[in-house]
Amino acid sequence: MPLHLIKLAVGCDSVKELKARVAERARAARLGRKPLRHVHITRMTPKREAELLDGGSLYWVIRGEIAAREKLIGIEPFRDKEGINRCRLVMQPKVIAVMPRPMRAFQGWRYLTAKDAPPDLAAAARGVAEMPEQLRRELRELGLL
Repeated sequence: MPLHLIKLAVGCDSVKELKARVAERARAARLGRKPLRHVHITRMTPKREAELLDGGSLYWVIRGEIAAREKLIGIEPFRDKEGINRCRLVMQPKVIAVMPRPMRAFQGWRYLTAKDAPPDLAAAARGVAEMPEQLRRELRELGLL
């Protein structure tokens, strides 16, 4: 059973904005200005690498909700030019919206078990995936979603 990571998408206000960021990185990579891989750099290296790479994803918390995920395909510890240990979380450059779930702020990342991970929005109730993100957020806050 895969294990996942959960992390705050700092400075991101919506799944749409997160998708735009990923698309911009891909565009820049195609133009040769950035690496051809989609990575997120973090300070700590996960110790449970094998479980994470066995189908795990990085779930993003946006505006107090678990809102999207990206599939993890690599974990690469490294030391930066200041000598600080860091880690590259390598992901497939595809953002997948999930059923929104409240999540309080935290620092760094946390492990998320498969049983606690929200389902993909496309697999949710009929019509929910087509709703505007703000409407889904409001319905969830009212306890209707």
